[in-house]
Amino acid sequence: MNNLPVVRSPWRIVILLLGFTFLYAPMLMLVIYSFNSSKLVTVWAGWSTRWYGELLRDDAMMSAVGLSLTIAACAATAAAILGTIAAVVLVRFGRFRGSNGFAFMITAPLVMPDVITGLSLLLLFVALAHAIGWPADRGMLTIWLAHVTFCTAYVAVVISSRLRELDSSIEEAAMDLGATPLKVFSSLRYR
Repeated sequence: MNNLPVVRSPWRIVILLLGFTFLYAPMLMLVIYSFNSSKLVTVWAGWSTRWYGELLRDDAMMSAVGLSLTIAACAATAAAILGTIAAVVLVRFGRFRGSNGFAFMITAPLVMPDVITGLSLLLLFVALAHAIGWPADRGMLTIWLAHVTFCTAYVAVVISSRLRELDSSIEEAAMDLGATPLKVFSSLRYR
């Protein structure tokens, strides 16, 4: 039981409302001013969806959105595959030499600041380019690799927590009845 005193102050509500206002008022103003028909940001000229039409007609912007969605889909697919493999190794293979280091490497992107991880990957790519000539430039491939690095940790943590809940005797019974390991994995894991 918690023995800490409960503070009932009317200022708690005021502070909470001020905090939410501080966080969400700029976003609300951005949404409202996105419907401004004026070219000047500070002058209100009326409601319009003109700028959304301009945005959709901008070929460079639409190309960037398409590239972002492509990278996101490819990174999510690769992270789902790699994260699932990592989760199976962490949960089903038990303790093995280097298992603590492997678990740390998988979960490191969750606890490291994104800026540090991004700079580390940038330095890695630059060092690899100088040492072996790959990657020749920092483009779509390196962005994809960085996103896979970030996302794999999330997939591995979520799937490993789900795998820990499953009863391994069900898997053993399925294999005793003649199911292949791949069949057991695909039928038991995703139902």
